[in-house]
Amino acid sequence: MKTSHGCRGRLQYVILAEGPQGFHNVTGHFKGHALPATFLIILSLWWSTRNILKYVCKKQKQTFYLGSKALFHRLELLEGTVLVGMALTGMAVHQFIPEGAHLTLFKEGQWNHLLNWHHFTMYFFFGLVGVADILCVTIRSLPSSLPKLMLSNALFVEAFIFHNHTHGWKMVEIFMHQLLGLVFFLTGLVAFMEFLLQNNVLLELLRSSLTMLQGSWFFQIDSVLYSPSWALAWKLMDSDNIMFLTICFCWHYAVSFIIIGANYAFVTW
Repeated sequence: MKTSHGCRGRLQYVILAEGPQGFHNVTGHFKGHALPATFLIILSLWWSTRNILKYVCKKQKQTFYLGSKALFHRLELLEGTVLVGMALTGMAVHQFIPEGAHLTLFKEGQWNHLLNWHHFTMYFFFGLVGVADILCVTIRSLPSSLPKLMLSNALFVEAFIFHNHTHGWKMVEIFMHQLLGLVFFLTGLVAFMEFLLQNNVLLELLRSSLTMLQGSWFFQIDSVLYSPSWALAWKLMDSDNIMFLTICFCWHYAVSFIIIGANYAFVTW
């Protein structure tokens, strides 16, 4: 069952999930987590594959690498276009779905769907990364490191928003989103190190693994907050669930490393 929930200075979208323990309130909606999860996993696989190929090409003869530069420029242009498309899709979803903000920030004396505006802002900054990719390919006078700086900036903004995204939520909800905010910050830090240390394949693969962790953890949040009606409902105020999710988070990280490692082995076969 879904209902609108309002309070002074804030409007939220609340889902009442039913399970053996009865009803419990969770904020947001399934699509709000599944969409970025899918985008982030696709990006992590794309980034790892592209960076591995670039690393392998550099280890080949210099003429081969010079011949491949044009290909990598086209790939960067494609990446920028896809990033802009992903950002516009995410921004549109959080504005125009039935429970969206519909481009209205303030309505009837209250802030309107601020959580949707949080997600809208995060997608906007990722869209700027795509714009930077496109500009760096089309305007050669721009520094090639600009997209890395913009990516770092977008991730720091996302970490900041997630730090202030959970006011008034249940304990397990807050914990899971705090872990996600931590990963955003760490990924932004790695991206900034890439900006300072150009063409470091280990940093690039570390960023890819952290990005995959973000995506898989978004799906984990979905499985906890929006479990099917026939499944056992999670107790969102149970500290034992936090202890389990701590272990689960580490498992997600291990799996992301394994997947990126397997991708490296596959690409360099």
